[in-house]
Amino acid sequence: MNKSLHVMILYILTHLGLIFFMYPGNIISSTEQGHWLPILLGIIVHFTFLFVYMKGLSFFPKKDIITIYTEIGKGKALLFLIPIFIYFIMILLITVRAYAEIITIVFLSNTPIWAIMLLLLSISTYIASNGVEVIFRTGFLLSILFLPIILFIFFTSFQNVDWRYAIPFDTDFLFITKRHYLESFFAFSGGFLFLGFIQPYFSYSRKSILWAAAILIPFFIFSVYIPILTFGQATSATTFLPYVVVVDAININWLMFDRVTMFFLLSLLSFIMLYLSLVTWKTLRILSHYIPSIKPVNQVITLSVVVYFLCFLIPGWEDIEKLFWWNTFLRFYILIAVPLSIYFFGSRIKRKGKNETI
Repeated sequence: MNKSLHVMILYILTHLGLIFFMYPGNIISSTEQGHWLPILLGIIVHFTFLFVYMKGLSFFPKKDIITIYTEIGKGKALLFLIPIFIYFIMILLITVRAYAEIITIVFLSNTPIWAIMLLLLSISTYIASNGVEVIFRTGFLLSILFLPIILFIFFTSFQNVDWRYAIPFDTDFLFITKRHYLESFFAFSGGFLFLGFIQPYFSYSRKSILWAAAILIPFFIFSVYIPILTFGQATSATTFLPYVVVVDAININWLMFDRVTMFFLLSLLSFIMLYLSLVTWKTLRILSHYIPSIKPVNQVITLSVVVYFLCFLIPGWEDIEKLFWWNTFLRFYILIAVPLSIYFFGSRIKRKGKNETI
C-alpha cells in the first residue's frame, strides 16, 4: 500500500517538532556571524545521508532494517541494532525530560514536572501501542489541526524583523568544532530513521521524501534568522529559546487572544508526542525481534515505566545538556553508519546477483 503522502506528512511534522525549540539556540551559539553556512552544511549532510539511506533501502524492498541486518549476519545485526536501540532509549529520555522542563519554564510553572512527563509518556505510549497505522493516521489528523496554526505563526513572526541584522555574510568553519553546532544535528538525525522501519507495512516514493526534506529548508533557515533579524545576534545568543521569545513578542491587534505563544507551543508539543510515539514504536520493534516471548503490551508498559523513572535521575537542565552532549557521539554514529551500511550491503548483494546472472 502506497502511503507517500502520510510518510511525507509524518516526516515534516516530526522535524518541525525538533526544529523550533533547541536548534535555533544551538546555531546562534555556534558562531557570531554568517549563520547561513552552519545551516547550509547541516542541510547538505541531511540530504546526503537521507539519499544514501533511501537508496540503500531500495535494494531491500518490503524489508525493514532489522530484517536486513539479521539476514546479513547476527554479529553485524548486533553491531548496528544495539547502538540504534540505545540511541532510541536516550532519545526518549532526553526528549521527555527536556520538553517537560521547557513546558515548565514557558507556561506551566506551577505544574509538577512528574505530571508533565507522565502526560507526554502516557499519550505517546498509547499511540505507539496501537501500531504504526495509528501513528500515521494521528499524524495526518494533527497536520490538519495544527499545521495551519504553525504556518500562520511562522509567517507572522516576520513582523518585527530588521533585515540589516543579516549583515555581514562572511563566516568561517570554526563552528564545526563547537559543541553547540554538533548538538544541532539532533534536528537532522532524529527524524529519518523511521523510513527503514515502515517498509514491510507501507511503500513510499523516494521523491516525496526528498520533497518533504526540501519543504523543511525554510524552517531550518528562518527558525535561526528570525530571532537574529528581530533582536540581533548578541541578544539572541542570551535567550533560552530564541524563536519562542520571538513568537511571544508577536502583536496582532485583530486577534482575540493576547498571546499566540500558547497555540504555537501546544501545536509543537503535539508533534513532539507524535515523534515520541514513533520512537517508542521503533524501540518496541527491536525488542520484539530479540524478545518475542514477551507480549507487546507488556513490552510497551515496561519500556514506558523504565523511561519514566530514569527521567527522575536527571535533576535539572544542566544535566539534560550533559546527556544531550554525550548522546552526540552516538547520534553521529547513527547518522553516518546506518545509511552507509545499508547502502553498502545492498549494493554488494545487487552486484552478487548480477554476477550470478552472468
